Amino acid sequence: METTRAVDIRQGLRIEVITIIWMVIEMAVSILAGIASGSILLIAFGMDSLIELVSGAILLWRLRVESQNGDVERVERAEGRATWVVAITLALLCIYVLVTAVYGLLARSQPEPSPVGIAISAAAVLIMPYLAVNKRRIAKRIHSDALAGDAANSITCAYMAGTVLVGLTLNSLFGWWWVENVAALLFLVWLVRETWETFEDARQGQSE
Repeated sequence: METTRAVDIRQGLRIEVITIIWMVIEMAVSILAGIASGSILLIAFGMDSLIELVSGAILLWRLRVESQNGDVERVERAEGRATWVVAITLALLCIYVLVTAVYGLLARSQPEPSPVGIAISAAAVLIMPYLAVNKRRIAKRIHSDALAGDAANSITCAYMAGTVLVGLTLNSLFGWWWVENVAALLFLVWLVRETWETFEDARQGQSE
């Protein structure tokens, strides 16, 4: 009979597989739609999806180590490495948000309307919070800082999808090109704090 932790690990594996599949779809559609419409924001959103894909892949590896009955020391090493990778991906997300938002404001970029871009960002707004909530729940049960950091990545993706959706829609309807960039800069306050906490968790795990 499976232990409660084994069930949680299996659920974590399932949620990371879903994450990886969705990130591949989101990345491909966003980049292609961005190229077609001349939208720097959509292309950047696709690159953000690539970062999320890396984070999901490293968490899948960490959870597989434990699911395959890896010894405690091996699981702890996997957890430590995964936490560092997630921290780095969060830092890259901070840079991505800052550079994209500032460039958008300075360049006053106004892409062509993109129904496909609106559709993929709307889907991400629905899917990513579901993934994030499940990751946080499982992370608390198995005491995984890496998985908690990956949940922060998913929340970031949901927020960015929301800004993309609002930005593309308002730009299409009213020509308000600046909305998405201002919202993204405000979000950095939360994102930087999450990134710092994840680095602290990684450093603490390394010193133990």
